[in-house]
This record gives sequence, structure tokens and C-alpha cells, in this order.
Amino acid sequence: MGKFQFTVIPIEGLVLIEPTVFEDERGFFMETYSFQDFKVAGLDVAFVQDNHSFSRKGVLRGLHFQKKYPQGKLIRVVRGQIFDVAVDIRRNSPTFGRWYGVELSAENRRQFYISPGFAHGFLALSDAEVLYKVTEYYHPGNEGGIIWNDPDIGIPWPIETEPLLSPKDRSWGLLRDLDAGTP
Repeated sequence: MGKFQFTVIPIEGLVLIEPTVFEDERGFFMETYSFQDFKVAGLDVAFVQDNHSFSRKGVLRGLHFQKKYPQGKLIRVVRGQIFDVAVDIRRNSPTFGRWYGVELSAENRRQFYISPGFAHGFLALSDAEVLYKVTEYYHPGNEGGIIWNDPDIGIPWPIETEPLLSPKDRSWGLLRDLDAGTP
């Protein structure tokens, strides 16, 4: 059995990754990343930075991207659970404006790879700690975003009340209003 199961999503550039977990009465062990195995699976990427965030239940972060320095991201949850979403913002893509969402949790141990050219966001379904590797450094003046509830995208976020948003995430515009300089 391989160390990872790679599932290609119907939107090119998105991959769901399930690591092999070795579990017994002592606990568990798993590899979360292997350059060689990822390369064989077609994910020949170099990660340059690791990020760790904590979000309280009901927090929605996103939908974020970097304009001139797009980031690929490998996302996983080490505590709690999230609904993780990627939106294709590649103007020349046949899936421009389409989204894909997946539940990631400490329990299911799945990971989600999002190529550069996607907006990314997640909703914390519980208090959650998220770890993610990125392929490009963070550039503060290069941020972009799309409002989480853009009706043209139509993401059915699994939430019954208004999510907790940062002022910046509350102020993002619509996908249709992004300038032509977006990836």
C-alpha cells in the first residue's frame, strides 16, 4: 500500500490527499508530505513556508488569493474540523468561477492541495487548528479576495447563522468585479 492516496478533483489543479495512517494502542503515525511521492503523483511543487492558524467555531476566513504572487497550498487540520473551499479564478480556465469544497478534520486526516490560481477560504465547523504549506511567500501588499457569499459562485456554506468575519473579509468584492490582472 502506498503512503498516500491522491484523488484528482474535477477541477484541474485541485487534489485530495489521504495519507496512510499506522495506528495501534499507542497512537498513530503518518507521513503528511513526501516530495518524492507527491512528484510521482504529478504534484511537483516546492513549498517555501508553513503556516498555522487557529479559528473558533463559526469563523470564516477567505476567500483569499495573492495577485502577482499566487500561492499553491497544502492544507490539513490538526484539531477540529473545517469546510475548506477553492474557487477557480484563472481567467483562461474552462472552470473559471467554479468551486470545490471538502471537509477536512483531525479525525479524517485528509489534506487538500490547491494550485496557484485559486481563491481559498474555510469555515471552522468547530474550534480548529489548520496547518498549511505554501509555494510562495506571503506578500502583504499583494492580497486579493472575493466575498464569501458571492451569489455568482453560490457556495452552500454549512452554516445557519452569519459567520464571524474579519473586517477585511467582510469588504471583499465579487468575482465578476476582479480586475484583469488576477491570475
